[in-house]
Amino acid sequence: MTVRYVHWQEDDTWLGYLEEFPDYWTQGVSLEDLQEHLRDLYNDLTSGVIPNVRRVTELELG
Repeated sequence: MTVRYVHWQEDDTWLGYLEEFPDYWTQGVSLEDLQEHLRDLYNDLTSGVIPNVRRVTELELG
């Protein structure tokens, strides 16, 4: 399974978030570290551990 994410580097820190959950950002000291944090974040957001999670989805019209 794959999920899309947005990331960028600011000075020595890598920042990013999962496209489906744009309100929840994380960071890492390298791109690989950021990806590991994003995996953990995805697990937390989809497991029910965090209440009232806001997410982006698509709606088919017509």
